Amino acid sequence: MTRRPMPPTQSGLFPGLFSGFLGCLLAGSACAADLPRRAAPPPPPLPPAFTWTGFYVGANAGYGFRGGSSRYSDATYGTVTESGGKGGFVGGGQIGYNYQITPGSGWVLGAEADLQATGFGRRGDGTVGATPYYGVAPSLDWYGTLRGRVGYAFDRWLVYGTGGFAYGGGSRSPYASAYPYTLPDTTRLGYAAGAGIEYALTDHVSVKVEGLYVDLGKQGTGTTVYDATVPAYYGTGRSESGFGVVRGGLNYRF
Repeated sequence: MTRRPMPPTQSGLFPGLFSGFLGCLLAGSACAADLPRRAAPPPPPLPPAFTWTGFYVGANAGYGFRGGSSRYSDATYGTVTESGGKGGFVGGGQIGYNYQITPGSGWVLGAEADLQATGFGRRGDGTVGATPYYGVAPSLDWYGTLRGRVGYAFDRWLVYGTGGFAYGGGSRSPYASAYPYTLPDTTRLGYAAGAGIEYALTDHVSVKVEGLYVDLGKQGTGTTVYDATVPAYYGTGRSESGFGVVRGGLNYRF
């Protein structure tokens, strides 16, 4: 008589299944430990801090104006009433260098030279009563400055003060030959001072707004001459020494 195998009991089935399940878990953990890990990518590098350091060239344009009344008193002949306006166009170019001590935000030191043409440097023509008064002093056709700059940068914004040496000149009056006394020099020396604000549109291009006061020294006051044959008065005019300038500019930085 052959014996028939006995089916497994419930008490023998569950230990076998548990042992197999535990073996699979251990094998899976071991395989997972052998797989290479995927590290997180490094963060992108930060862009370098903006700096104003470097050479630059640019152009500017604005408005120049003189102060004071349109009337003044001549010691011999009385009140002179000047004709024409007190202001006009100013424009030219500049070149300079900046050094920023701390990139991003910090102090900025620099130097700038500019050369300007003017449209307001009249000779001081006018009238004495109803009689013409012709100025024999030279006109101011151009001026230039050589200035230092000290400012503070707030990233791409720069606020600065500036000051230094100024010079200028112009042409002789067409009435100079009618004046029998010494004529003022055609060139003049003085100083300039002001302040401004500049903003960097890109790493190379910036725009600025600036105000300057320019003093080219007082011209000597000469004697007024009356010519009855014309008739007309000839004189050196009022001894004005300074003028203001408000201008905007565009710079390209290297």
